[in-house]
Amino acid sequence: MTATIGIIGAGAIGQAVATTLVASGITDRLLLSSRTVMQAQALTDDTNDMRASTGSRTVASAHRPEDVTEAPAIILAIRERFTNNNATDIRMAGAHANARAVLDLGRRLRGYTGTVLIVTNPVDLMTRLFAEASGCQRVYGIGSNLDTARYRLLLGAWLGVPADQVRGHVIGEHGDSAVVCASTTTVGGRPAAVPVRDMRTALGRRPGSITSGVGRTRSGPAGAVLATLRLALGHSDGTTELSTEWNGHWLGVPVHFEQTRPRVLMPPLDAVETELFARSGRKLETAYRNLPITRTKENSR
Repeated sequence: MTATIGIIGAGAIGQAVATTLVASGITDRLLLSSRTVMQAQALTDDTNDMRASTGSRTVASAHRPEDVTEAPAIILAIRERFTNNNATDIRMAGAHANARAVLDLGRRLRGYTGTVLIVTNPVDLMTRLFAEASGCQRVYGIGSNLDTARYRLLLGAWLGVPADQVRGHVIGEHGDSAVVCASTTTVGGRPAAVPVRDMRTALGRRPGSITSGVGRTRSGPAGAVLATLRLALGHSDGTTELSTEWNGHWLGVPVHFEQTRPRVLMPPLDAVETELFARSGRKLETAYRNLPITRTKENSR
């Protein structure tokens, strides 16, 4: 069990992550922070009510963002208020609104030496922004983890097999330019015939259908956080897809953890996948440079 985990953000995702961690038994302390002390305390009270009902050993307490740095891992799940009118690139809609808050937190938590998991969208951009602002060395976005879990589930259903028989990755952007690694996907240890177009369509529709039905995706991201914490904090060894720096870009790639030590393990890509992956990197680079805060930094040089 990990002694302490911090969560910054008491919205829908922060709430889902908090309750998932209480139920999982992965930690005995949760340090909760949000935009206001009232929000952090409200989530603390709700989470501790759950602890009392379930007999969990996880105790939550409310803190300022700076005070959660005693934890070996922090989950960043903030979301600023904005109206999402995007018909495509839906996750990019909050880039400008969320960027300033992420930048501020990066500066306030500068020098933190633990692991930071970014859930805030657009997750690849926000992961890079927080890493550069904070100087932290272990900063990961959880988007491609969730994409890959969805891919295995959807492909398993398409082929009529359990999802745990499917092995394959979704890499690149957590968004419209995500790359399905069909050429290395296996089912039951054997190469699979992947209907790539259908899988891309299904992956693209899934978050929207969840949002239209229940307002926000919650459980999937919370599960991705829990799965990543188990690897990053050394509860087990294994590989998961995370946004991190790779060849000059910040985007989703498979990261293998062995006794908490990470290394990227890229799968072989065919020619089409290689080009799509490169396009995804270029798209994210352009989007990052177009953030108002990055343009301001460049103009001040």
